[in-house]
Amino acid sequence: MKPGIHPAYGPVVFRDKAADFAFLTRSTATGEKTVEWADGNTYPVIDVEISSASHPFYTGTARVLDTAGRVERFERRYGGRG
Repeated sequence: MKPGIHPAYGPVVFRDKAADFAFLTRSTATGEKTVEWADGNTYPVIDVEISSASHPFYTGTARVLDTAGRVERFERRYGGRG
């Protein structure tokens, strides 16, 4: 890699306020706020609106759409035309 052209890559805490969940990872994104992590170090923190802790797909609360019922309703409405 060429020196001086890549953004800084370092530890960052991503915090999901909705689920009261945070995780430490590495990223090129930086935040203006900081937080003290469990290891005693201070890291920049980025607040996110949704993460795997609050997303319906990962929490198991996702709704399954009734696609068969929708197709049947469409066929009843428009199936006889044409």
